[in-house]
Amino acid sequence: MSAGAGKTARLPEDDGPTAAEEVLIPPPLPLRTELSRLEIERYARQLVLPEAGVRGQLLLSACSVLVVGCGGLGCPLAQYLAAAGVGRLGLVDHDVVELSNLHRQVLHRESRLGRPKARSAAAALRELNSAVEVVPYELALGRDTALELVRAYDLVADCSDNVPTPYLVNDACVLAGRPLVSASALRLEGQLAVYGYRGGPCYRCLFPKPPPPETVTNCADGGVLGVVPGILGSLQALEVLKIAAGIGTSLSQAMLVFDALEGGFRRIKLRPRNPNCAVCGDNPSVTALQDYELFCGSSATDKCRSLCLLRNDERVSVDEYKTILDSEVPHVLVDVRPPVEVDICSLPQAIFVPLNKLQAKDEGSLRLLGQRICEARQMSNENKAFPVYVVCKLGNDSQKAVKILQGLSYPGLGLISVKDIRGGLMAWATKINPEFPQY
Repeated sequence: MSAGAGKTARLPEDDGPTAAEEVLIPPPLPLRTELSRLEIERYARQLVLPEAGVRGQLLLSACSVLVVGCGGLGCPLAQYLAAAGVGRLGLVDHDVVELSNLHRQVLHRESRLGRPKARSAAAALRELNSAVEVVPYELALGRDTALELVRAYDLVADCSDNVPTPYLVNDACVLAGRPLVSASALRLEGQLAVYGYRGGPCYRCLFPKPPPPETVTNCADGGVLGVVPGILGSLQALEVLKIAAGIGTSLSQAMLVFDALEGGFRRIKLRPRNPNCAVCGDNPSVTALQDYELFCGSSATDKCRSLCLLRNDERVSVDEYKTILDSEVPHVLVDVRPPVEVDICSLPQAIFVPLNKLQAKDEGSLRLLGQRICEARQMSNENKAFPVYVVCKLGNDSQKAVKILQGLSYPGLGLISVKDIRGGLMAWATKINPEFPQY
C-alpha cells in the first residue's frame, strides 16, 4: 500500500492551542519483514489465526486509515483498529466532547468534556496502544482539505452523521483511488458497505442525488440507542481489517443492514458500478471536489438542522413569547412533539397535538384543539383572529404544523392567527430558563 509524501497542512497539534497550526501530513509507512517480541505477545491471539498470521499482522502495521468522525461510529472503529495494530490512524473531527455524546461515543470521558473530539479520541487510543501512530485533525473536512488527506492514507472510514460528508468523502476516495468503508446508524438500525473497491460501485452509483433536506433525520433529531453505532462501528472496523490484511470477502458488492429490535442482519446485493456515474463512470463529470453543502442543500454537521419554512412575521422569538406569557395575553400554545419527547419535559400551559396527528387530520386531536381555542377565546374581548402559538424541540416541526393549521378549516377553530416559536424549547432553555432540560 502507498500513501502521499510527507508535507504540511494547517492542522492542530494534539496538545497545542485550538488555533490551526502547521503539522505534518505523514509519509507512507514501511512494510516490515518481522515482528518484535512484544508485538508477538500483544497480537498473539490474532497471529494464530490461519487467515491472518504474521503476514497479515505485518500488513496491518504498514496500513494507514483515515477515520472521518470521532463519534458513535468512529469511536468503536478507531478503538478496535488501534487494538488490532493498524500502523497509523488519522482522526478527523471539528467538534468538541459534549455530555450528550457519552452514551455512545465510548472513547471520550467526563474529564474531557469541552475538549476537541479528535484530541480526546487520540489520547484514549494512545493509552490503549502506544505503538500505533495517531494523528488528530481538528477540522471540518471540506473540499480544500479532503483530497490531500485522503491521498495520505491507504483506507478511509466514513463515520459521519450528515448528508454532505459521505458525498465529499466518496468523491475524494474515487479521485484518490482509495477504498471507502462507510456505515450509518440511527434509532435502532444501521447499515454498512464498502465503496469503490475491487470493481464495486461507489456511493454516488447508488445514491446519485441527495435526499430533500426536510426529509433527513440524524441522531440529534431522531435519537439512537448507544449500542447500535457500537455494533456498526465494530463491523466497520472488521471490514477495514479484512481489506488491510488481505483476508476474507469485503462488502463491496453488498450492503449489510442491521435491525436492533429484531436482533437480525440482512445482506442486500448492490447494483454494479454505474458506467454513467458522475464520479466513477466511464466519462465522469465530477473531476474535482465540489461545494457539497450546496449540492445537498444542508450543512455538514451532526447538529440538529434548522429549517426555514415560514416568513419572519409568521414566527416569534422565545423572548417575545415570554412577554406574551407574562402579560397574560389570551392565547393557546400547541406542543407538536411526539409523546416520548413530551415525557422528557414540557411547558405547563401547552396542549399536546403531535405533528403526525395534524398531518393525518386526526379528528380527536382537532376536536381537542378546537375546544381549547374556544375556551381561551372566551377570555378575550377582541374580535380579531385568536393567537395560537406552536412549539416543538427546535422550531422545525412547529413550522410544518403552522403550515397545516393555516390551511385547515375545522368547526370550532374559528378565525385564528398561527405562529411558531423560533428555536423551540431548546431556545427557551438557552435564553429564558436555564433550568429547563435540554435533550
